[in-house]
Amino acid sequence: MKSLVIILLSGLLVVSCSGPSGHLIGVQGRAPYIPEVPLGMLYIPSGGFNMGQSDQDVPFLHQTRSKTVSVQAFYIDQTEITNNEYRQFVYWVRDSIAREYIYDVNDANLGAGGPEPIDAEEQAEWLDYRDEWFDEANVAWVEFDPTMKMENREKFGFNWRQKLDYYDRQLMPYLTEMYLPDYERFYKRREIDTRKLKFKYEWIDLIEAAKRGRYHIIRDGYNNKQKLVNKTHRTLKNPPHPFTEQPDGLEKDMGYFNKKGQNNALRGHDDRSRFIIQEVINVYPDTLCWVRDFTYSFNDPMTNMYFWHPAYDNYPVVGVTWVQAKAFCVWRTQLLNVWLIQNGDLFVNDFRLPTEAEWERGARGDLELSAYPWGGPYIRNSSGCFLGNFKPMRGRYFDDGGFHTVKAYSYNPNGWGLYCMAGNAAEWTETTYDESVYEFAHDLNTEYRYYAMDWDPPSMKRKVIRGGSWKDVGYYLQTGTRTYEYRDTAKCYIGFRCVMTHLGRGGRDFSKEGGEEIKSDIQLN
Repeated sequence: MKSLVIILLSGLLVVSCSGPSGHLIGVQGRAPYIPEVPLGMLYIPSGGFNMGQSDQDVPFLHQTRSKTVSVQAFYIDQTEITNNEYRQFVYWVRDSIAREYIYDVNDANLGAGGPEPIDAEEQAEWLDYRDEWFDEANVAWVEFDPTMKMENREKFGFNWRQKLDYYDRQLMPYLTEMYLPDYERFYKRREIDTRKLKFKYEWIDLIEAAKRGRYHIIRDGYNNKQKLVNKTHRTLKNPPHPFTEQPDGLEKDMGYFNKKGQNNALRGHDDRSRFIIQEVINVYPDTLCWVRDFTYSFNDPMTNMYFWHPAYDNYPVVGVTWVQAKAFCVWRTQLLNVWLIQNGDLFVNDFRLPTEAEWERGARGDLELSAYPWGGPYIRNSSGCFLGNFKPMRGRYFDDGGFHTVKAYSYNPNGWGLYCMAGNAAEWTETTYDESVYEFAHDLNTEYRYYAMDWDPPSMKRKVIRGGSWKDVGYYLQTGTRTYEYRDTAKCYIGFRCVMTHLGRGGRDFSKEGGEEIKSDIQLN
């Protein structure tokens, strides 16, 4: 009997050790998160600084008064996004579209307009139209059938390690629609039609989703109906649903009435898809901006060569709109997160454009009242050499070592290690431009966003650009100088760089951000 009791007690002890302890211990089995700085980026710790003009307001704009703000820790690209980096985005879109043409040859490539295969008559018409192309390429016609799509998927799988050869005679018939038509070609060169390089993506309108309507819903339990009190609604409005006869945009009543008639008044959204915004954007830069931006100036060689030629691979990409820069950030986020998930890791925060406050925090290089990223107050060093790429003196553009743009890692980096935060290419930010934003913006992660509609006035479509460019005078290189450009314009002097919010407290010692240093986390050393 005694031995039986001992066995039972031993069993209870084993169960108690291997099972829940009865105490609040959190979810177990989760590996500690050890942050890593994304490739090509630098870590900027959390901190406060005096945002705004550190020197005289020369043009008397009265829009950049000094204001103390605090910014959360983030990562920022060490250089501006280069032509070669942006070209990876363009090629990814191109290769994705090409693979879809290969797979959906009956629908997309041959212009059938539907899922049915092309019949003999349509085939003949198409051949007549493309005779010259086929003679030139010396490609034999392939008999298409409904099973070809499946066979093509097996033959040309989405293997991104295997590059597509756009001059492969096997692939040419499938990719015909991707090339410029005969009458648009120069010297009969077969080139990709960049107008077809469109990227479809989504983003979530969190600002709209966070808004609350000033009403509540009373549920009639007997008739299973809802009554709305005070129908003022601030979020997106959709037409009434055909079954409920209630607008889809109404907030969802997730509350519960107890016996006393008390309601916990929890509210949510009936349909979250209303806040998932789909976009389609052409990703190719506007290379004609080199000609368009300057009157009576010869810039044709830059239009013809700047984006695609290897000589300019490490130069900052220009000619991209604010919307194209945003699309690049979305693509870069998906590229990294897919790779992380495939390796069994957790995804991280999104890449995005920097807020105006983040950009200025990075540009100052941890110097509190610096007029320029290198300090100041002068724009030359002790040897008399210019410290950035801008328009010096009265237009002697080459005196600073550059003519148009220069390589993205030119000149000396600032205190954080960032290159060309002044000059070279001005940079898009996330922030919507408003002259009085320093008066009303919060001092915590200062930001002002407005998603302009087509019918909004142009003044609501302005986005802050920072840093000055190769064609600007020295005033625009100052860390506190702000100006704007319209979100749908592409300029030969505006580029961008990405940021990502750091996961964690964001102290200055990055090595203690992994969660292992419990004592330092508690004491906030």
